[in-house]
Amino acid sequence: MQAIYVFLDPFIIGFYRITGYTFLDFLIGTFILAMIAVVIGEFTISIAYLANRKDIDKNTDEVVRYQNISVDAIESGNKKAYTAANKVANEAFGKSFFQQLALATGFLWPIPFALGWMQYRFSDVEFRVVFTDHSVGYAFAFFPLLAGAYMVFKRIKRKIPYFQGIKRMLDEAEKRHENMRSFADLIAGKEKTQKRFTLSRQVSPGGSGKMV
Repeated sequence: MQAIYVFLDPFIIGFYRITGYTFLDFLIGTFILAMIAVVIGEFTISIAYLANRKDIDKNTDEVVRYQNISVDAIESGNKKAYTAANKVANEAFGKSFFQQLALATGFLWPIPFALGWMQYRFSDVEFRVVFTDHSVGYAFAFFPLLAGAYMVFKRIKRKIPYFQGIKRMLDEAEKRHENMRSFADLIAGKEKTQKRFTLSRQVSPGGSGKMV
């Protein structure tokens, strides 16, 4: 890794020499470094998603399908069908969960490399905390700037055609989740049925004739 940092150093260190003011240049350079890490991470996720899109969509469809079957089965009182469908739904959900976890890892991998280069270049650099006797290192500045870079790029990427296409694909996949039933739907359905039954009793000849 040392050889890689030595190779990249002349390119990255230029971002730390923009204004000539040491602390300001450190903040600017670190923000740009963080932004590069964010962009590489986002691009890595998109490539991984495109490469595994069919498998991801298949697992998503299976989660929705068997979840709906299990809810329908419990609604109709078919315990055997519910057990079988729920088992398959849990397996599909597990696959989908670990796929999402792997995609998230794709976003994080550039961060250790960025920190590794900062360790190589700024290991001896410390900043005094105002009004205290304490000092902090490069990592104290990196992570807040990383969060800021992520928020900035989150807004920018909406206008980048490539990421707009990825967003459309994700929205299409999300629509399938909107059609997935949950066991909360059963409770809501029973409450509506109970409410209609109560109202019908209240307005029936044997009822009070009053609607509450």
